[in-house]
Amino acid sequence: MSDSNQYQRSYPISWEQLHRDAKALAWRLLDMDIKWKGIAAVTRGGLVPAAVIARELDIHYVETICISSYTWKDQGQATIIKPLRDSGEGWLIIDDLVDTGKTAQVVRNMLPGAHFATLYAKPEGKPHVDTFITEVGQDTWILFPWDSESRFVEPIAGMTKKK
Repeated sequence: MSDSNQYQRSYPISWEQLHRDAKALAWRLLDMDIKWKGIAAVTRGGLVPAAVIARELDIHYVETICISSYTWKDQGQATIIKPLRDSGEGWLIIDDLVDTGKTAQVVRNMLPGAHFATLYAKPEGKPHVDTFITEVGQDTWILFPWDSESRFVEPIAGMTKKK
């Protein structure tokens, strides 16, 4: 989908919530008892969660996979800016979100043997990742703290009365 009107809901994430969710993901990954070769952070959204997870799992080797597919709320074709060439075995891929799964599929093709983990997953994207923390609706725009600032917002009841 590339229609920015597809989003009926907004789910704002604070820095504190993002940190808690990244730590929860780290606990889940730690329970797998796997010795990770390294983390591959999907830029840009995976950078902050990857930093938290790298700290919590004591992983010191962090790579990036640079892919661009979003312009504000519009998802387009995934463009690989910097690939990571490896079988993926022993790698932990970290991203903030799996939405439709288009970007995840590109990353999966790049590192087929890796374990893919995200903080948030939407129904269309869930089959493309191995582990996630929170599921949100496909019609929900997740507003990450690096894309927002604190300001007044109209109450939900006030917004729905205008329709």
